[in-house]
Amino acid sequence: MPNSQSLTRVTQLGAVNAYLVAEHDGLTLVDAGLPGMHRRVLAAAERLGAPIVRIALTHAHGDHIGALDALAARLPDAEIAISEREAPLLARDRTLRAGEPQAKLRGSYPGATTRPGRLLAPGDRVGSLEVVAAPGHTPGQIALLDVRDRTLLCADAFSTLGGVATTARPNPRFPLPALATWHRPTALATAQALRALEPARLAPGHGRVVADPLAAMDAAIARGAR
Repeated sequence: MPNSQSLTRVTQLGAVNAYLVAEHDGLTLVDAGLPGMHRRVLAAAERLGAPIVRIALTHAHGDHIGALDALAARLPDAEIAISEREAPLLARDRTLRAGEPQAKLRGSYPGATTRPGRLLAPGDRVGSLEVVAAPGHTPGQIALLDVRDRTLLCADAFSTLGGVATTARPNPRFPLPALATWHRPTALATAQALRALEPARLAPGHGRVVADPLAAMDAAIARGAR
């Protein structure tokens, strides 16, 4: 039965996270962190004694794709996946689509040379992870729900550094994710939709993994709605 050992957090300074998810065929890496974090990721995979067979990117901000090119160079057989909407942002195309809120894209979109081999849509599976739409922080952000133990890798829909918070409203203790959010009303709606999934654990892009997070998510949503 999966337990906390199915998920390994790889972090830089406790502030920027990537995750290794154990699967029957190896490891899924969720996000690629900051430039240079490939060393930490590869060292963690070596300690786990399993190969990284796929890389799933939640969105194209620089603190989530920074080490992608370095990892892809060292893992040439790994599948690279990102949402269909986020793929142009990974390629430095910041054009908003018709029907999207025409708000300013915020945060860093440095792009990458690496191109995804798979484009993801809600409901797809990446190993044991189910793709969940999570727009707002960026237009095509996704979250990933581990169907084995209901761990929710929520990207930047929530952060837990300085307390559990949505990115619909800056958390005074750690405002950066909210300041990099594209459309806050959409981010709030996403936070509500992710809370409705009733995750057993919340694994954010920034901050520690939180067990039994529902009450904290409710409080964060209430603050974000003010």
